[in-house]
Amino acid sequence: MTKTATANRKSAERAARQELILQGALAVFREKGLEGAKIDEIARVSGFGKATLYYYFSSKEEIFSALLLNGWRSLWRELEEIARGDDSPRTLFISMLKKIVELVNTDRPLYEFLFQAPQSFTPEENERSEWKVYQNRLYKVLMELIEQGIQEGEFPEMEPRLIMRAMGGLFHGLVFLGKDRKSITENEIEEMLGSLLGKAGQTK
Repeated sequence: MTKTATANRKSAERAARQELILQGALAVFREKGLEGAKIDEIARVSGFGKATLYYYFSSKEEIFSALLLNGWRSLWRELEEIARGDDSPRTLFISMLKKIVELVNTDRPLYEFLFQAPQSFTPEENERSEWKVYQNRLYKVLMELIEQGIQEGEFPEMEPRLIMRAMGGLFHGLVFLGKDRKSITENEIEEMLGSLLGKAGQTK
């Protein structure tokens, strides 16, 4: 085996171990929270010794942050291509919400964690965190779509931030309170938009 092949194999093994640790940590954090979680339990659930865990992560806080970073970065990458589309603002907005629903349905524990875990930190701590960059990118795109949609008559003339906040509350309830649902359709998202924002732009 060549040096390059050996290096690639070792890199893949490290990535696989890290992923197993993160999966185990996710289960522990969802049950115990950041404060209640213990390194020993994360190691046990992950199937590794404590020494192995410390080889990859220096603390439970670093593992917690890695989960947030990987999750939000992955979410942004899934949505970035949609955001670059040429459709109308309302259509792009719905497409992005629909994609989020699809992703949530593939890994609900992870996405529940992503949307709830930031509550473990202060707003100032969250703003300094690396994962926040990707969340901010996503929210900025959604806000821009709302603003553009208002200008083009696809959304009613309301304060964009109020629309965003109201949509966030409704969407969170629709996705995370409907845990027994296998999927949420585009029509349901459109109905949610219509009930909140009125029928502006739907006949355009």
